[in-house]
Amino acid sequence: MLTILFDGVAYGMLLFILAVGLAVTMGLMNFINLAHGAFAMAGGYITVLLMQRLDVPFLVCLPIAFVGAALLGAVLERTLYRPMYRKPHLDQVLFSIGLTFMAVAATDYFVGSTQQMLQLPPFLSGRTEIGTGSWTLGMGHYRLFIIAVCAALAVALQFVLARTRFGSRLRASVDDQRVAAGLGINVNVVFLATFAFGSGLAGLGGALGAEVLGLDPTFPLKFMIYFLIVVAVGGTSSITGPLLAALLLGIADVAGKYYIPKLGAFIVYTLMIVILIWRPQGLFVRSRGKP
Repeated sequence: MLTILFDGVAYGMLLFILAVGLAVTMGLMNFINLAHGAFAMAGGYITVLLMQRLDVPFLVCLPIAFVGAALLGAVLERTLYRPMYRKPHLDQVLFSIGLTFMAVAATDYFVGSTQQMLQLPPFLSGRTEIGTGSWTLGMGHYRLFIIAVCAALAVALQFVLARTRFGSRLRASVDDQRVAAGLGINVNVVFLATFAFGSGLAGLGGALGAEVLGLDPTFPLKFMIYFLIVVAVGGTSSITGPLLAALLLGIADVAGKYYIPKLGAFIVYTLMIVILIWRPQGLFVRSRGKP
């Protein structure tokens, strides 16, 4: 039981890093980017190709994956995404889905359709067990590494958005772009940095998740629904909501597949429907008029 809980927490933390960039762009920038998974796939392939072809160490590949996905996001934000900010949400959805299918086709053409294998360093490949019997806690070293990295990123991201000048400028830019510009805030630069950082987090999540989730050209399509569930259930008004939603989703998914494997992801979708019927704005969104 404890091992299932541990694996569920690790899976949830990984989903959080993969989905938090989408939560930021939807909640703070009011832009629906369903191509978010393509940036995660880019980070995963950067890591795999660097390790396979250039023998770059795994820990070195992680920041490179973040920077590579962030640069890709910055370029696309300036060239393709920015004109879509003022478009209706339906246009944004169709546009970003089109980009997703283009990314899938391009990856399949240039890299191939086979699933990529990632060789972890020896110190991340082991497993430690604590306790005996039904209360045995089996901790995979790599999953423990994922929990530590993602927890540190969650704390850092919450601090940046809530306590720094950049976070204040971002919130001001979202609330009223004209007033923010009148106060000397370069709204375009703020949005560019936010989109690039969210894309970089997706790339880092793709690099971390390549070994756990698998990596092939259909990655953005397979996990798009999971990103949307995290954002829908957790809400987009804070970082805490998507974090708790991702943990809930991860634990429910792992436990459901372990105890009732024939139902597959049915439990996750049922849980999502029940929560959204109960709280359409998200489980962790504060109601208006309450402190």
